[in-house]
Amino acid sequence: MSTAPIPAASGPSEGRVQANGLALRYRDWGGDATPALALHGFALNAHSWDEVAPPLHDLLRFIAIDQRGHGLSDRAADLAHYSRAHMLADIGAVIAGLSLKQPVLIGHSMGGMNAMAFAAANPDDVRALILVDVGPEVSVDGANEVRRFVAGPYEMDSLDAWVDHTHQYYPWRSKDRIRARLEASLTKTESGSLAKQYDARFRDAAFGGVRAAPDELWAVARGLRCPTLLLHGAKSPVLTAEGAQAFADAVDVVQLVHIDEAGHSVAGDQPQAFVTAVRDFLHDLN
Repeated sequence: MSTAPIPAASGPSEGRVQANGLALRYRDWGGDATPALALHGFALNAHSWDEVAPPLHDLLRFIAIDQRGHGLSDRAADLAHYSRAHMLADIGAVIAGLSLKQPVLIGHSMGGMNAMAFAAANPDDVRALILVDVGPEVSVDGANEVRRFVAGPYEMDSLDAWVDHTHQYYPWRSKDRIRARLEASLTKTESGSLAKQYDARFRDAAFGGVRAAPDELWAVARGLRCPTLLLHGAKSPVLTAEGAQAFADAVDVVQLVHIDEAGHSVAGDQPQAFVTAVRDFLHDLN
C-alpha cells in the first residue's frame, strides 16, 4: 500500500501551448516529479482532474490540457479536424512544447483512446499509461448516453439549474462537488446565461464524437508496450466489466482495477479511490 499523499503547495498555473496551429490551454500543478499529461473525455475539459491532481503532487508533475475544441483551447476550423490523428499530433506537440520527457499519459474516455493510441505508436516516448474507463470495446448504450448528454442543454439560466441537470448523469457525486466543477467549467454568455465550454458544433447529430480513426482499436491495444493501469468504474454504462476484463486478459501490460460506486467519470465520482489506485501503480513502477 502506498504512503499518504502530499498535497500540492498551491493551485496550478495556467498557460497556452501551440499545437498544430491551435493554442491549447493547460493547467500545470508544477514540481520536479515525473511529468504526467492528462487528457479529459469528450465535451469535458482540464478541470476533470482538479480533485486528483493535488494529492498526486509528490509522485507526478500533473499537467492537464484542454484538447482541441474543448474548454478554453482554440476551436478547429473544420469539424474534420476533430479526428484522432489530429489529437495525437496535438499530444506530440504538447509534449515537445512543454519539454516533457517520457511523461505518464492519463486519459479518460475520448482522452483515453487518444492516450492509448499515442502510447502504442510512440512506445519510447511514454513512461506509463493510465486509462480511465476506456478500452478497445465500449457499450453502444453507454456511448449513446454520452451523446444524449452532449445533445442536451448547451446554455441554462442559472448554476442551480446546471447542478440539478448534471447530477442526473453523476449520481455518485454530491451536488456541492458538482457545483465546484461547474463554477470552473461554464462560461457566461452576453445574455447572462451559462454555457458549456466546448465547440457547439459537437452537438451536430451527424458528428457523434471524434472522427473515426483508420486504426482498429484492438490492434492499437495489443500494440501497447508500457505499463498500463486500467481504472474501470463498476457502475459505468460505457465500459462493461466484461469488456474491461477482456482488455486486461488480452494485453499483458494492462493491470485492471475496478472502482466501486463509480460511473464512467471515475476521477470525479471516487477521487480518493482513484488516487489510491494510481499511487499504488506508480510505486510498483519504481
